[in-house]
Amino acid sequence: MAKITLSKLRHSYYPNPKTPEDYALKKIDLDWKDGGAYALLGPSGCGKSTLLNIISGLLDPSEGQVLFDGKDVTQLPPDQRNIAQVFQFPVIYDTMTVYNNLAFPLRNRGMDEVTVTQRVTEIAEMLELSDMLHKRAAGLSPDNKQKISMGRGLVRKDVNVVMFDEPLTVIDPHLKWKLRSKLKELHHKVRATMIYVTHDQTEALTFADQVVVMNDGEIVQIGTPVELFERPAHTFVGHFIGSPGMNVLPCDVQQGAAFFQGNSINLEGAVDTTLTGKSEIGIRPEYVSISDQGLEATIRKVSDVGRHNVIDAMIGNTAIKAVVNGPVPAQGENVHLSFDPAKTRLYRDGWIASKTEGVTP
Repeated sequence: MAKITLSKLRHSYYPNPKTPEDYALKKIDLDWKDGGAYALLGPSGCGKSTLLNIISGLLDPSEGQVLFDGKDVTQLPPDQRNIAQVFQFPVIYDTMTVYNNLAFPLRNRGMDEVTVTQRVTEIAEMLELSDMLHKRAAGLSPDNKQKISMGRGLVRKDVNVVMFDEPLTVIDPHLKWKLRSKLKELHHKVRATMIYVTHDQTEALTFADQVVVMNDGEIVQIGTPVELFERPAHTFVGHFIGSPGMNVLPCDVQQGAAFFQGNSINLEGAVDTTLTGKSEIGIRPEYVSISDQGLEATIRKVSDVGRHNVIDAMIGNTAIKAVVNGPVPAQGENVHLSFDPAKTRLYRDGWIASKTEGVTP
């Protein structure tokens, strides 16, 4: 296991990059502590797979360094970095038994059979594969094949980091929750440094202690699942995390106050006057409520999603969503909507520009 440091990392697939748009990764500085569970989260094309390939040694960065426990490994090939990688599709030998698949990485390093048996048995028990050890991998279900692939990554004790690249893509939806829970349980048991790459917010937020949200080659926020939901540092994070995503409403700022369609909106705290640019208010649907007072709105649609209802409304010509528990208004009905001030943020050019001033984020 190792602490992983990415220092002034940039990468371009062009031979002579000239503008920021030429870079797939735009200056990454990051520390991952030894033994932590981390997720790289972002849409397709945001740079997360490029970053993973640089950490693993499959790709040399255009600029910057990769360090494991302070040692520069930027130029080292993958086999000298002591990493394990689990891919989207199970990487296993179909003709081998489950036992031999799990044993292969250990035998390949010349370990004695007593150690091999001990370690394979231990990992198989963790992954609930013990009763399949002598079955050929070819006949197993996709989720069990992916368990074998995970086991091959975890069976060695000398790995610096275990990296998961969209490992649940091919797994049936009803089995995904099981494997997500199993991965979290495995991390608590083996305490290896794990990095999980995904575009699925549910996978990232249920697995990781710290989530790195990426967009367009940049890190836009690093935080716990609660921090990312409760106080997005960027409107992209608000949109990307949460279902439905955060409402982002155009506004004007005058004398330190925010106005939406002529109405003064109470914010979480004072406006950061050092920031300029396009002004917007961010408020999650969970913190928008129907009340006797507030902004006049017209209900456009009501969606029953099981645990609650999501209403789509219009305030003037601006759409807004609210999560409602209990009775809901009818389509076309006029209502008043109010915002929880402690959860209402101001953003400038996408970045948060309001201060908490003692309000719990």
